[in-house]
Amino acid sequence: MTSQQLEEENAGLIFNETGTQRLVGYIVDVNDPPHGRCHLDVNETHLNRHGALHGGIAVTLLDNASGTTGSLTVDRTGKAPFLTVSMNTQFVGSGRPGRMTATGTVTGGGRSLLFIAAELRHADGTLVATSTGVFKRVPQEKLT
Repeated sequence: MTSQQLEEENAGLIFNETGTQRLVGYIVDVNDPPHGRCHLDVNETHLNRHGALHGGIAVTLLDNASGTTGSLTVDRTGKAPFLTVSMNTQFVGSGRPGRMTATGTVTGGGRSLLFIAAELRHADGTLVATSTGVFKRVPQEKLT
């Protein structure tokens, strides 16, 4: 595969951008605005002592999909920074190895604060967790 083919195949996917992303191994997907997505191929390194997806990893995926969703409201690349103000998570199923995808949806808000709901599903469609949160856009002047 040529580098151009590889680039085209991975268009809209963000790999290894942050330390957390490199550590956990998830991929950020900005291919379906207004929904931000976060994919993780769950393996034994992501499981708790009971063989299920660790809750902290699930929350990480939901938080990232939500922040990316917020970012997509102002930046097509999904890289405009949003901070989590608050987030509630409900665990409704047991995560297991395989592809997991968290998807965010804006449910309300204004110019600087957004309300975002997200869900985490296994590749077979099983709902694993949901979240609701408040996310704040970081003003450009605060970034310098």
